Amino acid sequence: MKKITDKSIEAFKRYLQEEERATATIEKYIRDITAFCKWLGGRGIDKRAVLDYKEFLIEKYAPASVNSILSSLNSFFAFAEWHDCHVRTLKIQKQIFVKSEKELTKAEYEKLLGAARKKGDGRLYYLMQTLCNTGIRISELKYIDADAVRSGKAVIRCKGKMRVVILIAPLCKMLKEYMKEQGIVSGGVFQTKSGKPLDRSNIWRMLKALCESAGVPKDKVFPHNFRHLFARTFYSLQKDVVRLADILGHSSINTTRVYTMESGAEHRKQMQKLGLLLP
Repeated sequence: MKKITDKSIEAFKRYLQEEERATATIEKYIRDITAFCKWLGGRGIDKRAVLDYKEFLIEKYAPASVNSILSSLNSFFAFAEWHDCHVRTLKIQKQIFVKSEKELTKAEYEKLLGAARKKGDGRLYYLMQTLCNTGIRISELKYIDADAVRSGKAVIRCKGKMRVVILIAPLCKMLKEYMKEQGIVSGGVFQTKSGKPLDRSNIWRMLKALCESAGVPKDKVFPHNFRHLFARTFYSLQKDVVRLADILGHSSINTTRVYTMESGAEHRKQMQKLGLLLP
């Protein structure tokens, strides 16, 4: 009977690092595999066990989340050459509308900025401005350093690719003032009190703490939603999904299309403008 051990998980982690997978991706894969091991409770693994876990996931999570977890497990099974344990992901009908209750609006973004300013939290205020005016991933925030602010552009290296992200002049002016206040002359702009770069968990915690005073639902406020807001706003003005894909660093336009989906309410407005319903 097959078993996942700490040693095999560590070997899989090294393999992913050698494949130059993103740190966040590696962490997710390991987290998903560890959760599966915990669910097994020391039992061995075969196809039946994996199928039972799949049923457990279906009852607990949304289809997209189930597929994401199964993808992690299948990757491990391929690495371990346990091909008989591979399971199929769920078939999901393509969504044509985004769930408006999950998307951060511009008005809510402005409320968050106002709340951060009222609290005197300049770091979070400028951090949100940076995320929303560049569309970068939270893992790419480390590339917004003193040199990038001075030059007006950041060179992002992610997933084996390199792209240049433009920092608009007003943003650079803001960040220069912030850097001057904080005495930052080199290295990352957004740091902890000990001088280390802010990570995803730091930022997540800071944002959640801001929600109540801003009057914005917590399930709308997470770092990636600022990237979504940037993408939707850019697309509404330019209507150029190819250009947007380049800016966001997407290899596939299909990935970018997720960021440009309309809400059901917006689609309804467009449909009503057709003028095809006669009284």
